[in-house]
Amino acid sequence: MAVITPRVLVQEDGFDLAAETARLHDGRIDVGGIASFVGVCRGDDGLSALVLEHYPGMTERALGRIAAEACARWPLTGCTVIHRVGRILPGEGIVLVLTASAHRAAALESCAFLIDWLKTGAPFWKREEFAGGDSRWVEAKASDDEASARWMAKT
Repeated sequence: MAVITPRVLVQEDGFDLAAETARLHDGRIDVGGIASFVGVCRGDDGLSALVLEHYPGMTERALGRIAAEACARWPLTGCTVIHRVGRILPGEGIVLVLTASAHRAAALESCAFLIDWLKTGAPFWKREEFAGGDSRWVEAKASDDEASARWMAKT
């Protein structure tokens, strides 16, 4: 099996799910399934924006390492991880993960693995801004840590 180089981007701009899916598939006949996850900024509880901060360079390296691990753990034919930073408004995409494989199980499992890691291990700092002018830093959730831990048991 060929070694896959994942496409990893950290950017302020939005992303286009259809264009990224087409780029990953690109008419290849070895792709039997593409799993996708798009994280979207919610606007409940008066949230007016989510602000994501990061250390350039460090974040890209960390995302590149985990995407490469997914490519090593599953027989993928392609992998894309795009994570936004900066100020994100409700309804806008935050993160896109696409994994392609000859078979659905590998695509679905690797996509779930990447999302669980992004929620717990990615070096981002998230601050919620509210309509009244208040803001607060987002704390890690135990449920996210539990979801991520299940992958460690499978190594």
